[in-house]
Amino acid sequence: MPDVRLSSPQGKWILLTTVLGSSMALLDSTVVNVALPHIGRDLGADLAALQWTVNAYMVTLAGLILLGGALGDRFGRRRIFVLGVLWFAAASLLCGLAPNAGVLIAARALQGVGGALLTPGSLALIQASFHADDRGRAVGLWSGFGGVGAAVGPFLGGWLVDGAGWRWVFLLNVPLALLCAPIALRHVPESSDERAHTRFDVLGAALCAAALALLTYALIEARTASWAVALSAVAGAVAAVAFVLVERRGKDPMMPLDVFSSRQFSAVNLVTLCVYAAFGGFFFLAALQLQVVVGWSALAAGTALLPTTVLMLLLSARSGELAERLGPRLQLTVGPLLCAAGMVLMLRVGPGASYLADVLPALLVLGLGMVTLVAPLTASVLAAVDTARAGLASGINNAAARAAGLVAVAALPLLTGMGEEAYRSADAFDDAFRPAMLICAGVLVAGSLIAFTTVRRPAPDCPRPECRTHGSVLTPPLEGDRTP
Repeated sequence: MPDVRLSSPQGKWILLTTVLGSSMALLDSTVVNVALPHIGRDLGADLAALQWTVNAYMVTLAGLILLGGALGDRFGRRRIFVLGVLWFAAASLLCGLAPNAGVLIAARALQGVGGALLTPGSLALIQASFHADDRGRAVGLWSGFGGVGAAVGPFLGGWLVDGAGWRWVFLLNVPLALLCAPIALRHVPESSDERAHTRFDVLGAALCAAALALLTYALIEARTASWAVALSAVAGAVAAVAFVLVERRGKDPMMPLDVFSSRQFSAVNLVTLCVYAAFGGFFFLAALQLQVVVGWSALAAGTALLPTTVLMLLLSARSGELAERLGPRLQLTVGPLLCAAGMVLMLRVGPGASYLADVLPALLVLGLGMVTLVAPLTASVLAAVDTARAGLASGINNAAARAAGLVAVAALPLLTGMGEEAYRSADAFDDAFRPAMLICAGVLVAGSLIAFTTVRRPAPDCPRPECRTHGSVLTPPLEGDRTP
């Protein structure tokens, strides 16, 4: 049984190393968008390369995150966590030294592999180490401090880009890893799951990542209308079907399909796909809009996006309490509509836009919408499955959100007719940004309608979220295994 107390020196070291590890991945998910215009200019990259700079990371992370958690259970959570930290740092170093866009994209894919190992591992270490009386508070602190890291990300990224240069956005991970890994090896006890075995769904993980990569390639390169695009689309669809078949027939699938027999679970994941597709597309394009069209520096653009994360940190716990009293349907219906209104308000953000009059109102409405929906979304996911499968359900929901975001980043430029050099022209980018915001708003309205017609009040004895405070704007919080 775990027996480390949060108030002990060892407890503080465990909390520190898990926060450092998870913050590395959270920082990268928020700071890279701010650096994209500078990366493009420095490496002579077109818009497709910038899309891949974001999506290469998300493809491997979304495809492998469930497998990463299983590896920790079997081979040791500390061991896999440290491996993920060091892998992430090595890939970050390669990103920072990349001589061209191709190397950067490949390094970003490797970063995603490291993220898939360390992201579930950081929470698993807390659950496996702390005494039951302290576990809830430890998870809350881990989630809250991680949210602070996510909030600092855009500001820190903008400061680095405008100062030392965009490469330091990635190189910063190296000293963090060199601090995190020794602390973990010295102070974090090793743990594993005695019920885990050596059979892993490597084929399922590979098919999932391949399907995401091939379909993403088809969407990003569709404007060329080449045979390669058509073949990629077909191969991606085949890989997706093969993934479903493997998960259905496999003895130990990483994503057991019977979990979707719960109509509530399936419906809430549809809502997740809608809202996080909109969020992923928004934060990718908004960081570019503020720099390319409005003309702000990377620091100003990154700082401008802070209100959404700050609102999440301040109000997410209260939103969760409200959902427990009222049930989740009202908030899951109203929240996406508020977010859609924020997207529509972004139509006012163009050349010469004022932060106080144009940008801030849109971000405040968007942030309030995110606060309203994220906590009940997680609660609904957990309530739709048995207590023993809470960690699995949360992992699937988290992966779905990441997959939705990468599809949006790939598809929105195609749907809005954004050309390869659009981010170099204020007029061209602004012309595409406006319909993109309307598309995002429409997807959010669809999510609201799905929630209103499908989400029901959970049973009184269902699992409750442990991560009450949440700051990531691109993914829902991860919840851990509830099995004793």
